[in-house]
Amino acid sequence: MACVKPATPPLPTTSRSAASSPPSGTSSRPTDPAPNPIHTPPRPRPAHRGGPMRARRKEPAVMSDDFLPRAAAPATAARPAPSWAKKPPPKPKARPTGKITARRYAAPRDPHEHARKIAENVLDAWYQSFGGSSIDVPLGTVAGLSLLRNVPGLADWVLNLQPEQLPQLLKEIYLGHWIKRPDLINRAIRLHDWAWNPDPDKQQLRAVHAVTRAAINTGLMDLTGHDDPWQRSEADVLSPLLTGLRHKSDKKWRGEYHTPSCVTDLLANMTVDKDLAKPGMSFREPAVGSGTMFRSVAQRLRDLGLNPHDFHWYGNDIDSLSAGCAAVNAIIWDLGPRCLIGCADSLAPEDDYAKTRAEAKEAFEQRDRYMDTARTIIAHRSALALLDELMPSKENAA
Repeated sequence: MACVKPATPPLPTTSRSAASSPPSGTSSRPTDPAPNPIHTPPRPRPAHRGGPMRARRKEPAVMSDDFLPRAAAPATAARPAPSWAKKPPPKPKARPTGKITARRYAAPRDPHEHARKIAENVLDAWYQSFGGSSIDVPLGTVAGLSLLRNVPGLADWVLNLQPEQLPQLLKEIYLGHWIKRPDLINRAIRLHDWAWNPDPDKQQLRAVHAVTRAAINTGLMDLTGHDDPWQRSEADVLSPLLTGLRHKSDKKWRGEYHTPSCVTDLLANMTVDKDLAKPGMSFREPAVGSGTMFRSVAQRLRDLGLNPHDFHWYGNDIDSLSAGCAAVNAIIWDLGPRCLIGCADSLAPEDDYAKTRAEAKEAFEQRDRYMDTARTIIAHRSALALLDELMPSKENAA
């Protein structure tokens, strides 16, 4: 059966269509094909190479909201700057005008643990303040403060000192004990030699200030500031500090390993007996270190009712810092006037004991000469002052 296609009615011709019609002699395709009354299914599109093509989703028409009233934009908080952004330098804190008082940290009840705690805090304060590699500076600072007595208000007064005032304080402490025991203070010259520098490093002084605060706030004077020598001799503060400041390789090639306090206490209790210890006996230590063995023996003698002043003490060490610590500890523990500390090689053929005795004798003679000169200067100044009082000046005479 033949399908008859109806004729398509002609489109109305307007001036616009006529103007846009192509010229004669050219073929033109109609823009809108005529509707086909017979339904023909659409030709299927070829499948996509990568798989079946997804059908496009028809998006709904979006209506413009230009005619709606505009609401004000909500106020938003300022976003914080990222952590990597450059921040302005912090403002310097004003120096406190009030008086600084000593803070009591929780210290261990065991005196040996207390001494180790002081050493740990001093080490942290020294290295956090970039004090440098001169271990004699923090060691001499703590040694000088250990020679003070725990007078009420003294700790607060020391804490209120400025960094520039601390070297003068330490010099006066060492000079005060030099008048009594010049031999021991001369032996500890490495501990206080830095304080006599006329142009000290400011950063080093700040580190010394931090060390002073750490030592006092951890209770240094509670161990070494008692009037009773038995209480001052309960622990060795300088031994853990010296070994903590030493590098591991430095201690290895020096062979410097201090005997623990518990071991020295045990040895003293086993070897020193009341029937054996008699006044006038001598105790010698060829590798004295900081003098921990002397401390245990002195405590044992006091427990037996004996006085360490009645005995002879001689300690020697090849390291000058260790010998200096032993000399300061001899003053703290009150070993008496018959105590000598030397710095020599105990294995050398020379007699180190005779050398130490000669050095001590020279130190006392030098002290006597300086004291005589000081007395002469004081006498001359007193005479000049008295002469000024007796002779009227020209203004008063007129």
